[in-house]
Amino acid sequence: MSRIAVLSDAQWARIEPLMPSSDGSPGRPFNNHRLVVEGIVYRFRAGIPWRDLPECFGSW
Repeated sequence: MSRIAVLSDAQWARIEPLMPSSDGSPGRPFNNHRLVVEGIVYRFRAGIPWRDLPECFGSW
């Protein structure tokens, strides 16, 4: 497992059904849910501000 990947596939399989769907919703579709959740977990584990997240998580 890499330093950035914080959730295993088994953990994500349990969380994924809880994520909202943007099907039928007006406006822009949701971003990649796994990337967002992993960014949140990484932020809290590392104890860093949002702006210090690695670039692989996207723009803060």
